[in-house]
This record gives sequence, structure tokens and C-alpha cells, in this order.
Amino acid sequence: MDGRARERVKAKTYPRPTPSPIPVRGSGINGGIRGWPDDSDSDEVQPTKESHDDDKSVKILAAIDGSRRQVPYDDEGKPVGLAFGRRIVSLMDIFLPVGYPHSVTPDYTPYQIYDSLQAFSSTIAGLLSSRAVLQGFGVGDSTSSATAAVLLTVLQESTGRLATILFAHRYGQAIQPECKFYRFLADIVNDGALFLDILAPALPSFTKVMALCGAGVLRALCGVSGGAAKAELSAHFARNGNLAELNAKDGSQETVISLLGMLVGSLFLHFVHNKLDVLTWMIVLVTTHLWTNYQAVRSVEMRTLNKQRLCILLQELLDNEVILRPNEVAASEKIMTWVGPNISFANTLPQPGEIPVSDLQKSKGVGYVIVSRNGHTKIWMKVDMPSWSGTPMVVQAWAEAYCAQRWTHERSPWKRLEAVGWDLQRLVDAGWDLETNALETSSSTRLIVTG
Repeated sequence: MDGRARERVKAKTYPRPTPSPIPVRGSGINGGIRGWPDDSDSDEVQPTKESHDDDKSVKILAAIDGSRRQVPYDDEGKPVGLAFGRRIVSLMDIFLPVGYPHSVTPDYTPYQIYDSLQAFSSTIAGLLSSRAVLQGFGVGDSTSSATAAVLLTVLQESTGRLATILFAHRYGQAIQPECKFYRFLADIVNDGALFLDILAPALPSFTKVMALCGAGVLRALCGVSGGAAKAELSAHFARNGNLAELNAKDGSQETVISLLGMLVGSLFLHFVHNKLDVLTWMIVLVTTHLWTNYQAVRSVEMRTLNKQRLCILLQELLDNEVILRPNEVAASEKIMTWVGPNISFANTLPQPGEIPVSDLQKSKGVGYVIVSRNGHTKIWMKVDMPSWSGTPMVVQAWAEAYCAQRWTHERSPWKRLEAVGWDLQRLVDAGWDLETNALETSSSTRLIVTG
């Protein structure tokens, strides 16, 4: 800190408030302090006329409860409001986070509405498929044995658990940046498992075994993909460090929705028996399930910059010189059909001659090397530089690679970013989170270079 800075710090002083005297109970020997009677007279404190007047002038006007709802009070000091309305609010507090809606992000409400609807339809479809699974295991068939059913269950569970390990290893790191995609993908593969369960009883023995094992694999993929994506979405919704409570309340919501779904699903099981009717209702329920789930993930407004969101932001900036906010980017975001530019982060060791010396020379002073060859742009990140490291460096590298991909014939295409006012601080001011790396979807290689 230089001398001027020290002078500014010294000059910035705040007056210390003068404390009011604290009344001390007097003793019979030393006499009393003002405001307190002498102990020699009486141990009972008698209020003065001034304090009696103050009691009349000070009263409670309103109170704010744990959910930040303001409750007015009347002149008698009683809360004003309908008791029935307060009971309804208390009932909602069982299923919603404390402080709702202020303790969660604005997109929490539409997501939960659609998520509850998709869970309701999924529960009914699950009951229909469960009956088909039992039929596939031989329930009601005199020629089937319990041992064969147990062995079939073991085979289905084993293939599902192996699929869980392989899927988590291969795509585990990609779920967090692309949580909306994998959240929707989880329901697609789950519905595929339901259809395999429905078709299994009508198939021959060997094909039935393959169908049930395939359903187990799809259900395992749904568990990994949906569980990991849901954890990331919960972290996004939580605002005040209430992630654990939000997950607990979400479990309560799912429990109620599942109970209602099982109640309605029991009626379906009672009346729907014909194979054609079962298939028709499955198509209706699955279509409803996928549509509501699609609307749920579409309503989420993520603040992290993954590849698609950063491309949307860069395109708008380069075309109109405007930095979009997270809700504006979410409106243009695609869930399943987005095709990005041919840009990737290097995840293998560089081979001799793969990185030209000229590109290494250009990368002096920055934490990345961008190599464009045959229409493909590859980013080699360096070991973090002390002056500028972490996610901001990754965002900057992808932005420059995007320009190199878009203007391949220009020698310095990244200068177009400078011309439109590209600045990472502008991204932060627009509401973007630059602390979380959502661009690298696999383990990337880091370079250590001289100079």
C-alpha cells in the first residue's frame, strides 16, 4: 500500500457513538443511581411517569416471519389476517423452502410445476410397465418357476449396474455443464425402458431376456444422468445456502405426487387390460411426460457459460454489440438439437508438429494455445498463470477460438472481440457466473511451455 492509500485510509474515519449510561442498581450505602430506587427503600422498581408514557407510544406495527411475509398487528398487539389463510401458508411451507420465493431463483417455480406434472404421468406409466414386468418374469404362468424369475432379475440388475459404472466414467464430467440436456435425456431413456417392459411379455424367451436387460440398462442410465443433473439444478436454484433443505422439500413434493400418481394408476390397472389399450395409454402418458419435462428444463435459466450459451452470447455481441443476460440466452437455448462449432479442448498429449511454433509464439503472455487446422480448432490450455487463471481464462480461450472458427481467413480474428467491447467484467455485471467451468466437458490436457 503506497503513502496516498494510507492517507486515504487514515482520513476515512467514522465518529464513535457516545454510549448512553447504563443504570446500575444503587445500594443503601452509596445511594441510588438515577432511574433506580435505593435498595434501602424497596426492592420493587416503580415505573416513572416518563416510562409509562413511552409504553403507550411504542407498539408493534408488523412482523415478518421466516418466509419473509409481513403480518400486520392491530392496536391490541394481535396479528391481523385470516387464520385459514395462515394455515394454508403453513401447509405450503411443508413443501416449499423457507423464505420462498426469495430463497430460490425465479425459475424455480415454473420448473417445479412442470416437474410435478411429469412425475405424475411417469408414475402412472410406471405402474403399467411394472405389471408387464411381472408378467415377463412369469407371474400367472404355471410353466414358469420362481428360480427362473430370480435369475432373470439378477441378470437384469447386473447389466444395469455395469452400465451405471461405464456411463458415469464416460459422461460423468459432461453432466454438470450440460445438465439440462442430460436431465431431459434421463426421461427419454426411462420411457424407453418402460416400453421395453410393456413389450417383453409378448416376446419369445431369448428376446424377452434381452428386452428386460435392455430396460435395466436404460433405467441405470436414467439414474446416473437424472440424479447428477438434478443435483446441479438444485445447486442452481438454491440462493441462501439452503441446498440441503431444497433437496429435502423436493423429496416431499415428489412423495405427494407419487402417492397421487399411484392412486390414479391403480384405477388404470383396474380398467386397462387389453394390450392395445395398454399401448395406447402408454403413448399418451409418455408423450405427456416428455412434453412436461421438456418445458421444465426449458424454463431453467442457468448462469454458467457452457459451449452453447457462450456461442449464443458471442453471436449476439458480435452482431449487435449487446451482452445478453442469462434469461435472454435461455430463451434461445436448445435442449437436444444444438450443433456447435468444430471447436474442442485438447484431451490428449500433443504429438510432434501438432502445435506449430508460430502458434506457440502467438500464445506468449496468455494461458492457452489455439491451433486451427482443416476446419477444426483445438484449444490447448496452459498450466494456470498466477496473474489470470481459472474459468475466466477458459472463457477467453473459447471466445477467441470462436472468432478463429468464424473468420478463418483473417490473421487476427479475435480483434473483432475488442472492437465490440468484449470484457469479462461485463459478463459478470450481466449476471453470468465465471467461477464455474462449464466449458470443458472432459479431462483436458494442460501444457507447460517456456517463455
